[in-house]
Amino acid sequence: MFKLFSRHGRRSGIINMFCDKKIEVRKARIYYFYSSTGSVRFASTDGEAVKITNIAENIPEPPPVPDPAIFEQVTETIQSLAANGEPTFASQGLGGWGPVGIVQNCLEYVHVSLDVPWWGAILMGTILVRVIMFPLVIMSQRNTAVMNNHLPEIQTLQLKMTQARQTGNQLESARYAQEMMLYMKEKGLNPLKNLLVPIAQAPLFISFFVGLRGMANCPVESMMHGGLWWFTDLTVPDQFFILPLITSATMWVTIELGVDGGRLDAQNMQLMRYFLRAIPLIMIPFTINFPGAILIYWCSSNFVSLCQVGVLKIPAVREYFRIPQLVKHNPDALPIKKKGFVAGAKDSWTNIKLSRDLADRQRVDEMIFTKAGKGPLQKTYKFDPTKFTKVEAKSK
Repeated sequence: MFKLFSRHGRRSGIINMFCDKKIEVRKARIYYFYSSTGSVRFASTDGEAVKITNIAENIPEPPPVPDPAIFEQVTETIQSLAANGEPTFASQGLGGWGPVGIVQNCLEYVHVSLDVPWWGAILMGTILVRVIMFPLVIMSQRNTAVMNNHLPEIQTLQLKMTQARQTGNQLESARYAQEMMLYMKEKGLNPLKNLLVPIAQAPLFISFFVGLRGMANCPVESMMHGGLWWFTDLTVPDQFFILPLITSATMWVTIELGVDGGRLDAQNMQLMRYFLRAIPLIMIPFTINFPGAILIYWCSSNFVSLCQVGVLKIPAVREYFRIPQLVKHNPDALPIKKKGFVAGAKDSWTNIKLSRDLADRQRVDEMIFTKAGKGPLQKTYKFDPTKFTKVEAKSK
C-alpha cells in the first residue's frame, strides 16, 4: 500500500525561505496510487481515508470462446460469398480452368468487380472477344477483296479444269490444277484464309453457349432479375419470341453483307449461297427454347459484326488497314455465268454424277490392270507358237 502526502503544512516555510531570491513556487501536484487489491486513498488536505471500490468488480466477464466447428462454418460461408454478397460460382459447381469454366469466371469477374447487371456483363464479354478477333477479320477481308479482283482469271482456270475432269482427261485436269496453284501463289491468294474467322469463332461460340446454358440451368439466382426491358429473367426463354426473331434477322443480314468472309453475291459463292441463307430460318424453331442469356450473346455478336462491316466500308478505314477496293465485274463477261436455284441445283447434281461415274470407271480400270498383271495369262489364240507340236501328214 502506497501513500503520498502533499506538503501543504510546510508550504509557508518554503515560501519564506526562497522569497528573497524571487523564486516562483508552484502548487504541488497530487498523485494517487492504487494497488491491485482494495486500496485506500489518503487525501492530502486532510488525513481522512476514503475507501475505494474494488476495480475488479467492475470488469465484465470475458466472452465465451467460439466453438471451432461454428467458426469453420462461418469461414466457409464467408468464403462462398462474392464481394457483392452473391454466392460464388465455385460454390455452385460452376467455373473451372476449361474453356467453358474460363468464360464463366470472366463473366463472374465482370459482374462482381464492375457491379454491372448480367446483360451488361454478357455484352461487355462479347465486345471484348470480337475486338480480339478483329485482326482475323481484317486478314479475311483483304484476302476476299484480292480474290474478287482476280475472279475472271480464277474462273477461267476453274472452268477448264472442270471440263477436263468431266471428259475424263486426268492429265489436263492435273495441269490446270497446277496452273491454278501457281497463279494463286503468284498473286498471294489463299481460299483458306476466308475460313480463319469461322474456325476461330467456333470454339468461342461453343464455350459461350455451353457456359451460359450451364449458368441458366444451375440457375444463378441473380440472373433471374439480371435482364433488360421485357426479358428480365435470363434463365428462361423469351416468352414473346422477340429475341429469337432478332437473332435470326441479324444473322441473315450478317450473312448477306459478308462480314467475316466473302459476300454471297460473289460468283465464287454460288454453291453456298442458298444453304447459308436458309440457316436463319432453320434455326428459329431451336432458338425459341434457348435461355435469354444465350440469345443476348448471339444478338450482341451479330450487332458487333454489323458495326464492323459498317466501319470497314469507310474508304479511309479500308485504306488504313490496307484492304483493296472491290472491283465490280460484269456478270455477263465472266466465264462462269450466274444461275438460278433450279439451274444451279441441276448442274451441281450433274457434276456429282459425272464425278462419281469417272471415279467408278477409274476404279474398274485399276482392278482390271491389277488382275491382268498378277493373275494367270488368258488364252486369246488357238495356236500357241511357243509350243512345238509334231506335225504328221495325213494319209490319203
